[in-house]
Amino acid sequence: MIIDDKLKDIQNRAVEIGGKLNSGDISGDELTKLSKEYSELAAILPLIDEYFQIKRGIADANEMLHDEELKSIAAEQLDELNHKLPDIEKKLQIALLPRDAADDNSVIMEIRAGVGGEESALFAGDLYNQYKSYALRHGWGIEVIDENPTSLHGYKEIIFKIDGVGVYARLKFESGIHRVQRVPETEASGRIHTSAASVAVMPEAKDIDVVIDDKDIRIDVFRASGAGGQHVNKTDSAVRITHFPTGIVVTCQNERSQFQNKAAAMAVLRSKLYEKQREEQVDASNSARKTMVGSGDRSEKIRTYNFPEQRVTDHRIKLTLYKLDDILAGGDALDEMIDALIAADQLERLANME
Repeated sequence: MIIDDKLKDIQNRAVEIGGKLNSGDISGDELTKLSKEYSELAAILPLIDEYFQIKRGIADANEMLHDEELKSIAAEQLDELNHKLPDIEKKLQIALLPRDAADDNSVIMEIRAGVGGEESALFAGDLYNQYKSYALRHGWGIEVIDENPTSLHGYKEIIFKIDGVGVYARLKFESGIHRVQRVPETEASGRIHTSAASVAVMPEAKDIDVVIDDKDIRIDVFRASGAGGQHVNKTDSAVRITHFPTGIVVTCQNERSQFQNKAAAMAVLRSKLYEKQREEQVDASNSARKTMVGSGDRSEKIRTYNFPEQRVTDHRIKLTLYKLDDILAGGDALDEMIDALIAADQLERLANME
């Protein structure tokens, strides 16, 4: 069978790479590349072993059916193994789906307050704290790149980086409009208000992913404003980078030095250009698709947080969890929702391949 041959090729490739890694004869970029490939193959090897073990068991049981003394035992084994086979085949199909090249990347996230005034800014702060807690619980690093706080400790906008392996794979479906329904702290009559904030999740781009020509950008420096210490309003430490070909403008003033702010702003610009580049490649290949979990469009309403009912609904997969506090705390319930989104995306990609 073709699938069996492909699985054997994977096993052989893993053995080949393992031999090279153990030889000690490789280093540098080749070592990094082969180590990553081996790690990806190693994740699927147990499934392949289980698949072939079941196939061998089915073949043995079919042979045993010809023996009158073993016939009843063989039939029982065959029934059990035939029930297991479709499940392992489905797991293998999912494991063999093409991976997004950016799945292992860290991410840069932007959260912006939308309609709803100060309440929207407070909700943007809730979302930032949610992802911050989630990142720390998973052992990832988090760093604020730029922020525009409000007097009530919300955010008109906040840009931050979450650093770790596989962060983009977990968080890429968080892009879109998040809506909140609750009684604002500033509401005297107790009426429920609806407001929203937008979330954008971009894979962090490496230097090799995006090349930025010096002639295509203008870098302006200016005096930082807001919180930040004694350097604020005394030194021109804030940085604004304008990318002429796309019109993208990035500002950073959170770091203490102009050099640090420039590096942070360039990282954001590189990721924005990388995201744009990825979108254009998809469009050019005519493979753009609107899946049930969305296209990553930050203008798409994806989730509602309803405080009176303590529920969170993801509109793309029609999943509702009555675990609002745990989700906003970045707890297990947020993992439950993310796992459901990933599973929905995998099933739809499988259906599109059939």
